[in-house]
Formats: sequence, C-alpha cells, structure tokens
Amino acid sequence: MSRTGPLRIAVLGAGPVGVEAALYATSLGMPVRVYERGQVGDNLRQWGHIRLFTPFGMNTTPLGRATLRADNPRGKLPADADILTGLEHLTAYLEPLVNSPQLRECFVTNTNVVRVGRRGYLKEEGVGDPKRGQQPFRLLLRDGANKEFVEEADVILDCTGCYGNARHLGDGGIPALGEIAARGAIAWNVEDILGKRRDHYADRTTLVVGGGFSAATSVTLLTSLAREHPSTWILWLARSVGTTPIKRIVNDPLRERDLLAGKANMLATRGEGHVEYYSQAIVKAIEQGKEGFTVSASVNGHDKSWQVDRIIGNVGYEPDNRIYRELQVHECYASMGPMNLAAALSKHAGGDCLSIPAQGANTLKTPEPGFFILGMKSYGRNPNFLLETGFGQVREVFTLVAGKANLDLYKAAKG
Repeated sequence: MSRTGPLRIAVLGAGPVGVEAALYATSLGMPVRVYERGQVGDNLRQWGHIRLFTPFGMNTTPLGRATLRADNPRGKLPADADILTGLEHLTAYLEPLVNSPQLRECFVTNTNVVRVGRRGYLKEEGVGDPKRGQQPFRLLLRDGANKEFVEEADVILDCTGCYGNARHLGDGGIPALGEIAARGAIAWNVEDILGKRRDHYADRTTLVVGGGFSAATSVTLLTSLAREHPSTWILWLARSVGTTPIKRIVNDPLRERDLLAGKANMLATRGEGHVEYYSQAIVKAIEQGKEGFTVSASVNGHDKSWQVDRIIGNVGYEPDNRIYRELQVHECYASMGPMNLAAALSKHAGGDCLSIPAQGANTLKTPEPGFFILGMKSYGRNPNFLLETGFGQVREVFTLVAGKANLDLYKAAKG
C-alpha cells in the first residue's frame, strides 16, 4: 500500500493477537490505536483459571520477549516450556507488554467498536475501483458513558475474536425452543467452577452441552467439585457418535490436551464422577422455572427429559460480522471466516492445529483494501486456531501493509 505520510493503523480488540499487532506496528514506527470494549485481555480474564494446552514459548513472540527484556532487564519471564493458566499468562506477559513505554499510549479501553465503514462509500459502491481504497475507514465508537464518536484509520486489523459469541444448542444450529428466553441464565464459557462459581454449582445438577475440549473441561471441573460435594451431578450431552466424546491424537505432543481427553473419555464411558454421558444428543426445548430448567432432548432418536439446576452450553463460538457489515468482505459460507483463508484451510480439514502450516500473506486479503481479519476470528467456526498462528498472521499482514515481502521483525528480534 502506498500513501503519503504514515499509515494510521486501527486494531480492534486488545487480546494477545491485537496487542501483538500493535507492538509490530509501533516497532515499524506506524501510528496505531487499539480499541477494546473492556479491558486488555478481557477474554483471558474470563477463562484465567484454565491452563493452556500450549507452552509459554508458543504463546509469545521474539519481539514481545525482547521488548519486555529491554523494558526490564532484571525481569524474569516464564520458561518456554512452562504451562500457564490464562491469568498467569496475562500477568506475566500481556499486561507488562501493554504497560511498556512502547505501547502504553496506544490503547483505548472501555470503548466498543459499533460499526466500520469507508468514507464516502456504501458497501455496494466502488467494487474493484481503486478509488475506494484511497478513502479512509470511519469507525463509529461508543465509550463507557455511552457517548458516541467517530475516528478514522487507513488500515484496520480486526482482532476481536469469537469468544463470547456463542452458538446455539438446538438441532440445525438454531436455538432450541425456549433457549432465547433462557439464554441469559445459561453459562456459555468455561466457568470457574472450583473458584468463584463454586457455590453456584455445588450440590446441583448441571447439564453440559458440547463435544469438544471446553465441554470436557467443564465436566472434569464439575466432577472434581462432586468429590467434595456428593450431591453434585452432571449430565453431558454431545452430538458425536460413539461412546467417547473426545478424539484423542496418537502421541499428542500437547500433554495437557491429551490428559484432558483421556480423563473426559473415562468419565463418559465408566459413569464415574457422578457423570451421565449421552451421545447423539440434540437439545429440543428448554423451559426455565423458578428453581431451574426442564430440558427435553433427542438421544439417539429417543425423547428424554431432565430437571436440572444449571446449564452450561460449551457448543463453540462464531465470528460477529456486524462490525464490518458495510465493508466488502467475502466470507466462507461454511466457516464464516474470510474466504481466501477459509479456502486455504479447507485443504487441511480434519487435521490437528499443530499440523496446519502458515497460509501466507495473500490469504489474509479481503476485497476491502486495507481491511484484515486476524486471530481466532479469521478461522471463523474452525476450531484449529493457535496463538502462534495469530502471531504469524501479524507478521504476514505487515509485509502487505509495509509493502516489504521479506519483512520479519521476529527474525530480527531473535538475532
């Protein structure tokens, strides 16, 4: 991209990938503003009690570590092989990075990005016309006092992620009967069951819906709670076929992931830990009462119903595309991710996240010049995302933004 004067970079979201994008931009001398609807690392705080599958070295970059060491030469970072919780990673790496002299003035927190548009153009106008890309983006923002204002940028990096935008429980991916009315009473994230939310789940019957690692985590935490509170029971519903909900990877290099899979499968098949597991299960209806919920489901073609006190819906997340609805973004009809990247990732369907290589800078391009979707949101409904992948995307996108194909600040930081 060629313009007179420095490009103004707007980063949406102050999670690990958004912070990394800001660090990369400032390291190149580009003015950057990071807009975050809450506080830095809000999603990390929400699941801060959970240990990551990947080690510290995979969740940081040479540029980030070099920045922290330059800022505090006597400071000590965790070892590359250390496995941290989300909160430990936040306090050991992300927060010190945000508070470094290089970044501390870049962040606009408690500010929601309501919509993004292109000055002078509607979505359907200027298709393929280079003049469209010569106009700046307009960002409608709303601060914590509900005051709205507009700012402009030349390049936008959408790193808002998917966490917090949960999918639905019903058949075909739509809400089950009564789900919309009960949605506010259902937990959609991995709850701090052994900590802040202990009293909420102790000696209660909880329905967990989902067949992935988030659901497995919720179930294993609840069974740990049941050892201290024997009246705690867990009903686990998953769409998958078979007796074990989690597909294990032979010789899995991520030990934490393999331990969780093994434990969750044991709980599902042996009926231990106060767990009842149902495969081929679809929630049909939820009726919320004063004391809990009546849940109806189809289990292997047969109708069943239960009275439960709590519901946890760990059914995955999807991107919220309302922010860029007025931009020319080509989305995959299956994953909801940007089309170029989704098409490249489709070649690795069924593969493990560790086996998926970098897809290249060109896959990050959208039809809207200067607008890029990075991080978990770029994968859409595809769950095979790693922080390491997002950091690679940051490096790749700045080769496009700076117009330098061989630009690699990570390599320079290692040197």
